[in-house]
Amino acid sequence: MYQELLKLQQNKKPIRLAVIGAAGHQGLGICLQSRLTPGLKLTVAIDLNVEGAKKAALASGHYRPIVSNDYETVLAKPDIFDIMIEATADPAAGAKHTIATLEKGIPVILMNAEVDILLGPLLQKIATDNDTIVSSDAGDQPGVLARMIDEIMMFGLTPRMIGNNKGFLLRDATNAKMVSAAKERFLNVSQCVSYTDGSKVNIEMALLANAFNAPPLMRGMEGPKLEHVTQVLDQFDFGYAGCAVEYILGAKPGSGVFVIAETFDKLQRQYLEYYKMGIGPRYLFYRPYHLCHLETPRAIVNAFLFKKRIMYPQGKLTDVFAFAKRDIPSGFKIQRSIGSDEFYGLIDMRDNATELVPIALLENEGSQRPVLKQALSKDQPLKWYDVEIPDSELWRLYQRQEKLLEGINET
Repeated sequence: MYQELLKLQQNKKPIRLAVIGAAGHQGLGICLQSRLTPGLKLTVAIDLNVEGAKKAALASGHYRPIVSNDYETVLAKPDIFDIMIEATADPAAGAKHTIATLEKGIPVILMNAEVDILLGPLLQKIATDNDTIVSSDAGDQPGVLARMIDEIMMFGLTPRMIGNNKGFLLRDATNAKMVSAAKERFLNVSQCVSYTDGSKVNIEMALLANAFNAPPLMRGMEGPKLEHVTQVLDQFDFGYAGCAVEYILGAKPGSGVFVIAETFDKLQRQYLEYYKMGIGPRYLFYRPYHLCHLETPRAIVNAFLFKKRIMYPQGKLTDVFAFAKRDIPSGFKIQRSIGSDEFYGLIDMRDNATELVPIALLENEGSQRPVLKQALSKDQPLKWYDVEIPDSELWRLYQRQEKLLEGINET
């Protein structure tokens, strides 16, 4: 793949990137990476924060990228970029940007897990209808795990657990509590809250569940606290069928992702024991890092040169649903859900949660905001009859996807 990028660079035909959400943590990183990885060129940096977008354009080192806060105007210009990276972390805005781009026949990389979990199947259908592709990113946990799974299955082993090694969990994290931590990590505060309260890991593992038919063992996953990642092999009895998504908490050496896979082939197990993988039949494959924007070029090259996706939903087995972080009164107008002071998200099977509201659906643009019709108690799930959801574009897209999924389920 690196050689392909070198050829593009040498032939002066780099892949031209448009990054939307360029002023954000990951958007800025991608703009920077376009300077460090050959064969890539930033031509468009878009963000509502124009000064931040200018900073990202400067970090790219490329000559005069277009800087704008208006994606529609940029998209109307002919032939200025080859692929779009959506990095806003906003489901409503992300859906609008992604659909408009796909309808132009331009591929999209989603560094926006929030829109991916809410509308993934619909976005895939729109991409197919327009002879292009939309793919999850290669560098966040889901993309890294998808690549690990592909390799493990090529080995002839069967994945039994797809896992995330999470460092810290505080369900009632608030924006006020996380100001200092966000500043230390160069994150916006709400983003830091979504990591800390567990919403983000639930979203990421739900994406994997939908891609690999790997349900959680329980609502929200078990999330046991372990001393070391190797203890995961003894933590679960693996009496369930198929594969499951899960996370562990605070295990050394810290961070990273893992897959547990098994084989009952005696000769293969002898080889694996010789290769210091243990006696089996289950084996731990652990990657102690994921490098986010540094790994995004893999998704870009796969999409643009080879028309391949890093990961995509096979359907909608799971979703991530909203739970009250505190007591919330009736009449409360929901300004934000993911990374808010009011809600956290938990993964569950859709069949087990037909009355519950997906947390990403509560994220609307402009003045259209969901309003609670009934008070919620701390840790209570939000049900459809508890909330009035405005007739927004996001809501209409969600309904459109529900009709699509009904068709998928009938076939």
